[in-house]
Amino acid sequence: MPTRILPAVADPDTARAVTTLLAQLPDAEPAPPVPDSTQLVDTLARLAAESLDALPEVVLVHERIGPVPALDLVREVALRFPAVGVVLITADSGPGLLSAAMDSGARGLVALPLGYEELAVRVQAAAQWSAGFRRHLGGGAAELLAGPGGTVVTVSGAKGGVGTTLTAVQLALAARASGRTVALVDLDLQSGDIASYLDVQFRRSAADLAAITDITPRVLQDAVYVHETGLSLLLAPAEGERAEEVTDRAARQIVSALRGRHEVVVVDCGSRLDSAGAAAVEMADTALLVTTPDVIAVRAAKRTVRMWERLQVRKAETTTALVNRHSRATEIQPALVQKITGTRVAAVTVPAAYKELQAVVDAGRLHELDARSTVKQALWSLAGELGLTGTPAAPGKQLARAGDRGSLGLRRRGGR
Repeated sequence: MPTRILPAVADPDTARAVTTLLAQLPDAEPAPPVPDSTQLVDTLARLAAESLDALPEVVLVHERIGPVPALDLVREVALRFPAVGVVLITADSGPGLLSAAMDSGARGLVALPLGYEELAVRVQAAAQWSAGFRRHLGGGAAELLAGPGGTVVTVSGAKGGVGTTLTAVQLALAARASGRTVALVDLDLQSGDIASYLDVQFRRSAADLAAITDITPRVLQDAVYVHETGLSLLLAPAEGERAEEVTDRAARQIVSALRGRHEVVVVDCGSRLDSAGAAAVEMADTALLVTTPDVIAVRAAKRTVRMWERLQVRKAETTTALVNRHSRATEIQPALVQKITGTRVAAVTVPAAYKELQAVVDAGRLHELDARSTVKQALWSLAGELGLTGTPAAPGKQLARAGDRGSLGLRRRGGR
């Protein structure tokens, strides 16, 4: 059986050299190189959606791939597609980088300049490992195909005030009410309001995890606040200037750590794009962009989508737009939003009914929003549309186990 190999190489000269050598390997079936991390992950996700057998046995990652750093990309591929053997191509073959590559999940390392013998050995070893993994995977292929952990959904705003945090909180509550373990992350690092919406005071935040290279379950537990609803909350720092501590690398590690311990991770990215938010949007299974049906907001949504594309964060066709404060009387309808932005627009629209929200928002008790609220009903239906609930959940449904406090233990006091 031929070994399918997918190279990820940005440099054209190196790509030609890799392609030439791969063509000489016995029983090798190399695919055309992909030039960046976004295309690599998109290609693997598309193949994984077909079947386990559609995935290549080996992925080669060049050290100068971008925009995601090579080791971070190796880690993401290893986590999301564990049946694929990843080999890193690098000029530094020292023990330090070798150790870091292995920690990230690489199955081998090939030194530059490329040599036939070394490349053949590393590719063969990675292919054998992949074949063995797939044999042992057996009937569990469907569950493990996309790697360990749960679904990541990011919620971003076309501009400020369009309802981003409201949407993120209600999606998380809907997923939790369906019995799933849920983490709600506030990556609107300078002006996050999840703590205010849910009446939480907690001194730990995402910034406390930024400098930690190995986020263990105990470290994660200390940074997360378990809300009375059972949501595991990772809040934005109270001091906005600490936002710069959370880099794109830190954001990737944080989201990956949460994904490994929760079935659903909802990330509020706010309306301002920074490196942490961009990293979260790029690695998300679903990227939701919230807009209102007015000219200013829709133009802002279009600018955001185009910026994501220029920065190779997310393609328009893989982004889902949500129309908030919708009414039949508005001139801009969802079909027009889809045409202008190039995104897929959610089938669910959220009605303009702020009076339903005002009391719970002012009290900081958004989780107590009445089940009869049309806004809540729409957002919980959206959670079903996005696959965050096993079945579309009824917003009036109470948690089956009133004493359940999520996956990280009992609720801690807010003064911690």
